[in-house]
Amino acid sequence: MSEQQRQGAERDLYRDTWVRYLGYANEVGEAFRSMVPKAVVWLSYGVSSSYVLADAIDKGKKAGEVPSPEAGRGTRVTLAVVDTFVWQSLASVAIPGFTINRLCAASLYVLGSMTRWPLTVRKWTTTTLGLLAIPVIVHPIDRSVDFLLDSSLRKLYPSVGKPSSS
Repeated sequence: MSEQQRQGAERDLYRDTWVRYLGYANEVGEAFRSMVPKAVVWLSYGVSSSYVLADAIDKGKKAGEVPSPEAGRGTRVTLAVVDTFVWQSLASVAIPGFTINRLCAASLYVLGSMTRWPLTVRKWTTTTLGLLAIPVIVHPIDRSVDFLLDSSLRKLYPSVGKPSSS
């Protein structure tokens, strides 16, 4: 097998391609919340949640394909799906969505009380701040969710075949 084929075989569709950016759709929706109908924001959460579900199913399928005498196939699949779903739900949807929502709400409030800028300028400024914050918050949130799961849910897993969602 050539090096290029080996890299292709190891490439994760949900982590190593453009598909990963679908997980950030809700952050974009939150950044634009002050400018778009609520249905658009909810649609962005639908896109992110679909990404989370698809990734969890994919990891479960991959766990089921790995031959291993130590742990049962059903246990491996269940752990992979649960770990991926919980990790992605927290790291890709809940925590970043809340963070961008609060950042944008606070910045819109502060701009409204401290400037005389027109509402449209304040909304665009808030949206820009929200969009610029996305790449800044991703890695700290990912590491925090790793720590949280390592300190809680992952302690409940059998010692053999612990999944790694991050």
